[in-house]
Amino acid sequence: MIRAVALVVLLALASPAQALVLRDMLGREMTLAAPPARIVSLVPSVTESAFAVGGEDRLVGVSDFCDWPPAARLKPRVGGMVNPSLEAIVALRPDLVVGTDEGNREETFLQLRRLGIPVYVVHAHRVAEMYDLIERVGELTGRQAAVAPLVDGVRRRIDAVRAAVKARPIPRVLYVLWPDPLLVPGRDSHLTELIELAGGRSITAEERVQYVRFSIEAAVARAPEVIVLADHSSGASTAGRAAPERWQALTSVPAIRAGRLYSVDLSILHRYGPRVPEGLEILARLIHPEAFR
Repeated sequence: MIRAVALVVLLALASPAQALVLRDMLGREMTLAAPPARIVSLVPSVTESAFAVGGEDRLVGVSDFCDWPPAARLKPRVGGMVNPSLEAIVALRPDLVVGTDEGNREETFLQLRRLGIPVYVVHAHRVAEMYDLIERVGELTGRQAAVAPLVDGVRRRIDAVRAAVKARPIPRVLYVLWPDPLLVPGRDSHLTELIELAGGRSITAEERVQYVRFSIEAAVARAPEVIVLADHSSGASTAGRAAPERWQALTSVPAIRAGRLYSVDLSILHRYGPRVPEGLEILARLIHPEAFR
């Protein structure tokens, strides 16, 4: 079940010390003099995974969005995901910075590499890739033994949700990531997969990009039976409040007529880490409340 994280141990030619060749989730290789003891995480999912496997001692810095578990907020901050402070990162003397191709900029990675700081990029859009990410974090933090019990528990909870909604009607679901301009998940978003696992069908599942701008008129035309609004107000910014009042006036929409307009904390549903089952359970209870009485 456990897949190797591509940690290849090589003997350095000029030194008896061991070197590590890492291959990140984009297939990029980097060489470290030793296993990373000082890691800066720019990715909330990575931070949560590191704490979940007991590898938090190796985290010497995190992004402003790394707010779970609560202990993560006590770690030194290095700024946001789009524009982290290079000075703050350098001051922490990391052996490795972990970033993501979804939220961080390639320019940030290039600048860090120019400064001699290796960057390990993670990429996860599916539940299967989430398992891979957790395993990689366990390897990077030296907590490999904790990975299998954690992943097994995650699988069991996901399987329990799948069993609870099996054979039930499949309602049309509109998930709104951002209110203005309207942003929704497309075919390649993990949110589309979560909606399916929760017993629904995203009305934007056939859009050919990960996230797509949408119009309210197009959403209304697809007659969603459940509407879920991502609430950003608990994160580092309050700009993305769920704003349900703009939807409540759309009385021709089946979801509004049935009183099935909900908002959820985006930090639970939008992170591909160990809290995925919690987000999935919340989503399934909204789509199929009758299955969880």
